[in-house]
Amino acid sequence: MRRRPAEYRRPARRRLSQWILALLGIFLIAGLVLFVFHHNHHEDQVKQPMMGENVTKEPLKHEGLNFTKEISSASSFSRQLAEQMTLAKAYVIIAKEHNNLHLAWQLSNKIKNCQLLLSKAAKRGESITLEEAEQIISSLSDLIFKAQDAHYDIATTMMTMKFHIQALEERTNAATVQSTLFGQLVAEALPKSLHCLKVKLTNDWLRQLPFQNLVEEKRNSPRVVDNNLYHFCIFSDNVLATSVVVNSTISNADHPKQLVFHIVTNGISYGSMQVWFLTNDFRGATVEVQNMEEFTWLNASYASVIKRLLDQDSRAYYFGVYQDMKVEPKLRNPKHMSLLNHLRFYIPEVYPLLAKVIFLDDDVVVQKDLTRLFSLDLHGNVNGAVETCLEAFHRYYKYINFSNPIISSKFDPQACGWAFGMNVFDLIAWRKENVTSRYHYWQEQNGDQMLWKLGALPPALLAFYGLTEPLDRRWHVLGLGYDMNIDDRLINSAAVIHFNGNMKPWLKLAIGRYKPLWERYINQSHPYYQDCVIS
Repeated sequence: MRRRPAEYRRPARRRLSQWILALLGIFLIAGLVLFVFHHNHHEDQVKQPMMGENVTKEPLKHEGLNFTKEISSASSFSRQLAEQMTLAKAYVIIAKEHNNLHLAWQLSNKIKNCQLLLSKAAKRGESITLEEAEQIISSLSDLIFKAQDAHYDIATTMMTMKFHIQALEERTNAATVQSTLFGQLVAEALPKSLHCLKVKLTNDWLRQLPFQNLVEEKRNSPRVVDNNLYHFCIFSDNVLATSVVVNSTISNADHPKQLVFHIVTNGISYGSMQVWFLTNDFRGATVEVQNMEEFTWLNASYASVIKRLLDQDSRAYYFGVYQDMKVEPKLRNPKHMSLLNHLRFYIPEVYPLLAKVIFLDDDVVVQKDLTRLFSLDLHGNVNGAVETCLEAFHRYYKYINFSNPIISSKFDPQACGWAFGMNVFDLIAWRKENVTSRYHYWQEQNGDQMLWKLGALPPALLAFYGLTEPLDRRWHVLGLGYDMNIDDRLINSAAVIHFNGNMKPWLKLAIGRYKPLWERYINQSHPYYQDCVIS
């Protein structure tokens, strides 16, 4: 193919591109000129109001200073002042230790000036200027150099501050342990007002024979073994607390005359408990009070907890005067060795003719009718309880030592824990599964306390493993004895609220927000209550 002569060839395309670029440049320059003219014209209109208009001067508004960013900026005077102030505080401590009180006073005075200047800057929302900071920074630097010349070098300062931090940590830990111990002691002790009430009631029991005669008449009442009625059991030596449980249950029941309460207490509280329930009205409900010491079958040859209670080492651990402060106070709470606390594992023996009972702790308040629980299908299980594994620390592995092969081979460490305090027990299924024997077995396995450390719940988790029916959470809401932030809606919807923890509602350290929920079920018109508690 022949090429065209040079004069007939197409002109190069780059010439056209150069023309396009030149035109674009002209348009861009023109646009910038128009923008600048328009902007200046707009500013003139804002600055020069029309003739005849009232011109009002508005104060200038400063944008708020972010003082956190200001004090963290490497180039700001605020940061320099803060760093010098921190170093000066360290030298104040060291100067006082070396009895150089004049230097300590000078440093303290400059620290106050620094704090005042930083406070003013934060308040007005503006940065600190060079004129403001120069004098203070200069004078404080001189004092810091003076302190360094007095052999308070950085290494000495760091070592001294380290020793101070360690000492403060030790004091804080000691104060925390002491506070916990005092709180535990208060929780364990019986308030003077309740002791007064118990003494007055016991005095009536000993002096007035009609009370004892009345108890003998009611002892063989057919109602206490009638399985057509609703049976509740409470094991306690606290008269007022037990009264609140009974009264709250009756007050919220649709048919209170169909309720039967079985109370078991110790020999010391037996008389006072009898008098209280004989002299108060409970709307036709039956109340039976028994003395635990009359249970002849509950002896050391049968109950392993009694064996441990008689053991000298165990008595020294829980009741001794000289106790190891390294052990958590809650682990030495004598209630963990209380027969009343472990009597819940012997309910079928205490009530051999009953088919189903609801167990209630003495630190609960009932807010709904509980009789519906008796018709609840437990699907062949022994125990109906509310599970507590919404949080991870209520899993089995948090209560029991799974490093032991006996435990790890039989139980799931992630199994869900459940709560004592409001439990439905099918006593027919209990006897069939022989749960009490299971409890004895695990108590014997834990003779060295290596499987668990405290309480009735860990052996219960083992004894009732695979035999617990989970209930709706609203049947039993826990935490009112330690948690100050429980949702009011959850409390109001609960059938039973539980004051588990050290802040019991009958103590002065009770959480004030929850205390009225308990107090409204007390018979405050009783003369002994007025004498001992109110006055």
